[in-house]
Amino acid sequence: KSSSILLVLQLMLLHFFPDVKHSLKYFYTASSQVPNFPEFVVVGMVDEVQMVQFDSNTMKTVSKQDWMNRNIDDQYWERETGGFVSAQRCWISFCFLVSVSVPLSGVHVFQQIYGCEWDDETNEVDGYEQFGYDGEDFIIFDLQTETWVAPKQQAVVTKHKWDSNKAFLTSVKNYYTQICPEWVKKYLNYGRSSLLRTVLPSVSLLQKSSSSAISCHATGFYPDRAEMMWRKDGEETHEGVEILTNNDGTFQMSVNLDLRSVKAEDWRRYDCVFQFSGINENVTTTLDKTAIRINEGKNIIRNDEYVMVLTYTMKLC
Repeated sequence: KSSSILLVLQLMLLHFFPDVKHSLKYFYTASSQVPNFPEFVVVGMVDEVQMVQFDSNTMKTVSKQDWMNRNIDDQYWERETGGFVSAQRCWISFCFLVSVSVPLSGVHVFQQIYGCEWDDETNEVDGYEQFGYDGEDFIIFDLQTETWVAPKQQAVVTKHKWDSNKAFLTSVKNYYTQICPEWVKKYLNYGRSSLLRTVLPSVSLLQKSSSSAISCHATGFYPDRAEMMWRKDGEETHEGVEILTNNDGTFQMSVNLDLRSVKAEDWRRYDCVFQFSGINENVTTTLDKTAIRINEGKNIIRNDEYVMVLTYTMKLC
């Protein structure tokens, strides 16, 4: 049941911000008339690893990691559940504000993502908060200007209301610059053996057909701060651009190389290089025609599942 909820969230959530550095994220999803799906769901993640979940069916906050159970006391779970229940009531009010000027018939989805990022080298922090309605931006907090941005006309009234509440703006800024980064550090410490580990990937050379591009595919690595590229005679020729999440919390990525115009005897001049950012340990795979796995007529397996996170009581009502 939990995995099905996450899968639906993956399909419903907006594409907000790419992951960099250490992060803490929370996602709220309120929906209407979505079959077999809770009306309100909260998912929390640290460094892209889900740690907690709450939904309106169970009305409970549950742990998704053993290291959370080992380090968190009962008061934490009671406090989190109380906060999420309050957030659920607040969301009902927020959804009503939207529905005043937006027709509400049929299936609709309201979403919020908020969180922060902390650079453990420079100690710089950044935060973000964004609301969405039916897959489109509704209202966004700009931490740099400490104001709300209203991409939709229907959100202008809410923007002015929130901008005029200076105490609320101060609390929001304090959360993203002080409280949230401290929780990032706490969670990293709790899950140190898991979250701060380094796992090198398994690398394969794949082709969909004998005439298609060659894909260098790395899977099972952790963390996701990595890059992969093709090199010819030691010179970079192409980089990978997308990292996907595996079901076990590790990551995968691929980078393609088109060799249709390259002579067969020159293939071994090419290497696929995987490297972690900030770690001097590479995985280099020399292009060898005999090592290529050809999936004629099949799709190269891509196992992507995306999950998300949350832990701050909204003060929007």
